[in-house]
Amino acid sequence: MPSQPAARSNWIRAAAQAVLKIAYPLVLIGAWHYGTPRYAGIALLALLWMQRWIGAGSVSLLLRQLTPLDWLTAGTLTCTSAAVAITDSELLLRLYPALVNAGLLLSFAATLRSGPTMIEKFARMRIPDLQPRAVRYTRRVTQVWCAFFALNGLTAVVAALAWSRGAWALYNGVIAYVLVGVLIAAEAAFRHWVVRPHAPASGAA
Repeated sequence: MPSQPAARSNWIRAAAQAVLKIAYPLVLIGAWHYGTPRYAGIALLALLWMQRWIGAGSVSLLLRQLTPLDWLTAGTLTCTSAAVAITDSELLLRLYPALVNAGLLLSFAATLRSGPTMIEKFARMRIPDLQPRAVRYTRRVTQVWCAFFALNGLTAVVAALAWSRGAWALYNGVIAYVLVGVLIAAEAAFRHWVVRPHAPASGAA
């Protein structure tokens, strides 16, 4: 069981990450309201690395944790954010959410091939000893998230190229997050009412 200072530190880091996640859609909405791609690019660059640094706990640990795919995703988003800040390009800013979804899709899909799957990793944080049935279930959930990121990313591309600035900000800053919440709630309900009653207590996902 973690010590009290460690538990407090973990809670502070989790709270800080939550604030940074909330700040991301606010940056997109602010870019629509004020029409300032350059400042939005600077903010997105700061949010990207602050969130990773806080999640790792230290710069040295962050550098050790990053996989080649993580470096590719982080590098792409870093270059895009920097390009937005330098060029003040609204189109590059509009494409940023699509790149985020592409990075998430690659990260989740890569675990389907190499294992353990992304959702299995999350599940083992709570239940280290997962039964085979639970492992299969987490694989299916990971596949669902891959489909979501693919569809959401495609919609983000269409929004970037064809929608108005207001519609783009509404979708990427509000609707996409509502859809994420709906998917999380639907999966939790399905797991609680359908999967858990038929699974051993030690194998629940």
